[in-house]
Amino acid sequence: MATFGVVAIIGPGLIGGSIGLGLKARGLADRVVGVVRSDRSAERAVQAGVVDQTTQDLAAAAAEADLTIVCTPVADVPAHCQQVAAAARSGAIITDAGSTKERLVAEVDATLAGSGVKFVGSHPLAGDHKSGPESARAELLAGRVVVVTPTDQTDSQALSRVCELWTALGARVEPMSPVDHDAALARTSHAPHVIATALANATPEDLLGLTGGGWRDTTRVAAGSPTLWRDILLDNPQATLAALDAFSQQLGRLQQAIADHDRDAIYRCLEEGKLRRDALGS
Repeated sequence: MATFGVVAIIGPGLIGGSIGLGLKARGLADRVVGVVRSDRSAERAVQAGVVDQTTQDLAAAAAEADLTIVCTPVADVPAHCQQVAAAARSGAIITDAGSTKERLVAEVDATLAGSGVKFVGSHPLAGDHKSGPESARAELLAGRVVVVTPTDQTDSQALSRVCELWTALGARVEPMSPVDHDAALARTSHAPHVIATALANATPEDLLGLTGGGWRDTTRVAAGSPTLWRDILLDNPQATLAALDAFSQQLGRLQQAIADHDRDAIYRCLEEGKLRRDALGS
């Protein structure tokens, strides 16, 4: 497979850094350029080895890049794509790693219309509660799903190239519309984060010493960046609220069974949950 040429990664943190490491380890890019915000960010990216070089000049990186991957918070992605498009040559490709898609893709499609620069929305389902290039690893995407969200405006060749990227990094590509993506991820990611946070908040600090693996596993994602997750929840509110309603119905069902001392109903709830979790595998 042909390399992806010069790849610019805007925000080489956990996800962007792991992409950079994966590209470098597999020889998939001629050069990987990390676009950073500060000297300190540059130092961290270089020390972690996630890119070949860094720059704080987004336009300069975009001007030479064949592919730019925007790995910044969802609220910033459209503006960064606009800045890339203003500097990139015609035919260059942009993709992203944002956790929400409907608003983001619509804004970027509108911004890039007629520019000659191609955009394909992407979402690697490979996050972690840890952050920063120090936590990046070349195999982060191996065996994971990356959702791509093409629209009627998506260039077919750019879509194929972006799918090749994620496949070459070991991921399984799942195409979905931006709307379907946001509805699905509200159930599988956004609502679970809210629930984990609520559980953590409901646990008194003086009882933390009594927590075991169950509490820690359930609340692990609550350790994620509050700023990042605030923007995700505000970008996908209706679907997240619908997912939380579905959770509340199930929680209420189990609460009622406990209140009624209904052994059979309690068992059915627990068994259904076990079967659903077992269906996922380890």
